[in-house]
Amino acid sequence: MWAAAGICQPVVPVPIILTARLQTKALIYVFDYKPPQYGLCPRRRPPPERQFRISAADKQQLPESQSHKPDGESTSSLQEKRDTGSDLGWLPAFPHVLVASMSNFLFGYHIGVMNGPIVSIARELGFEGNSFLEGLVVSIFIAGAFIGSISCGSLVDKLGCRRTFQVDTIPLILGAIVSGQAHSLDEILLGRFLVGVGIGVNTVLVPIYISEVSPTKYRGSLGTLSQISTCLGIIASLFLGIPSENDPHWWRTMLYIASVPGFILSLGMQFAVDSPRWLCKVGRLEDSKEVIRNLWGPSEVDKAIEEFQSVMTCGGGDSESRWLELLEKPHSRVAFIGGALFVLQQFAGINGVLYFSSLTFQDVGITSSALASLYIGLSNFAGSLCALYLMDKQGRKRLLVGSYFGMAISMFLVVYAISSPMDEELSHTLSILGTLLYIFTFATGAGPVTGLIIPELSSSRTRGKIMSFSFSVHWVCNFLVGLFFLELVEKFGVAPVYTSFGGVSLLAATFAYHFTVETKGRSLEEIEISLNSNFPAKYK
Repeated sequence: MWAAAGICQPVVPVPIILTARLQTKALIYVFDYKPPQYGLCPRRRPPPERQFRISAADKQQLPESQSHKPDGESTSSLQEKRDTGSDLGWLPAFPHVLVASMSNFLFGYHIGVMNGPIVSIARELGFEGNSFLEGLVVSIFIAGAFIGSISCGSLVDKLGCRRTFQVDTIPLILGAIVSGQAHSLDEILLGRFLVGVGIGVNTVLVPIYISEVSPTKYRGSLGTLSQISTCLGIIASLFLGIPSENDPHWWRTMLYIASVPGFILSLGMQFAVDSPRWLCKVGRLEDSKEVIRNLWGPSEVDKAIEEFQSVMTCGGGDSESRWLELLEKPHSRVAFIGGALFVLQQFAGINGVLYFSSLTFQDVGITSSALASLYIGLSNFAGSLCALYLMDKQGRKRLLVGSYFGMAISMFLVVYAISSPMDEELSHTLSILGTLLYIFTFATGAGPVTGLIIPELSSSRTRGKIMSFSFSVHWVCNFLVGLFFLELVEKFGVAPVYTSFGGVSLLAATFAYHFTVETKGRSLEEIEISLNSNFPAKYK
């Protein structure tokens, strides 16, 4: 989920998340068609008999799966039939995804809200000049986010996504208000910690919710909206922070404003739907059917419910999961992929590049941190829009691999610019180009795909806990990179550190190619069945 923050002068580690495969064989249903009779787009009649068909084009990619080619009709023509006439199929789910994405707007806002006003806050609360305390005010956010992430899995299993969203607005709203009225260091620390807890829960919750309520065909594009919302939140905080340069008390207004999206989220979730998969899991079958009927179409109800119940029967999805199950196959594989993807994402250097970009822009005469942040934000936003368009066309795996290759090339370009003897103006221009290209390529794949693919690969039973584990790893790595980046730069120089970022990016591309699985165009149940060898052969 997740977007790179456009911040050029963080005091300490800045939380970054963006909002992340061997190709598997596409599972294709055989459908009869009739002209559309209702809704915003043509729908399919439920087939009298569900038979999984495997695309012959993918036959050589995963030999362990079995292929049964239908007689008299090619699988490619079946796929074309399946995909035609549904260009508005995203619309019913869009309002619900938009409400959930308000959480990411808050995330982006809180990333940027402390960038400028921290000096005014330190002066007014009496710790000006104490770099440790200034850093603590910012970094305690990460401590709260870690706790929120690790606790979210159990909450969503018990309460469902919708109620968890509403419960989570409590620390978000209280944290913003406590921070805004703070008159001591303890109060601002408490407020920032509460906000961090709320953001930590949301970073786990949003990808789960969007992946479970979105139609299969548009799941990737709708998932990218969370990253775009993060970008917009960052930009909003930067614009609202402009008056803080002249008004030393403006930071209080900015923090009070942060409570407004929390109220909107709580109210909006009152009208949003809950995950149909969770509703089926807890026995609310009719409610689940109603959500599917309204969001995916009446023709999808029987097929979806049958898939849900098959997964629950064979995978134990109807009972509460345990943390120790993450050590058992097949859940251990997905947990490993999720944790590894976030380790590679963070150690590819997104936080460090964002920090050092301010100095890069200053070298070419751009001394305004707000203007530098705007350039970073626009690159980030442009990359997010590209991801929105390409996610369900090119697939997650291709975007992820291509994104990391682009990040590696960008890092090596910056290293070449600052290490090679050349004209100073040309060197600065290449450094700026490399930095903006790095942000852009990050936003097209490494950011959004990492948060999206993990819930897609996770089983219905352990999705919440795998996401909690993965994002907890993210926050730990986020903190470590921010903590040691400047020290490494001072000891070894920028070029060696950026070279290591490029090397990690290449490693991440290799890992994504060999360990991830393409999920485009496949339901969550199809993915789970293909990855779990414990399911009976009749489901494969």
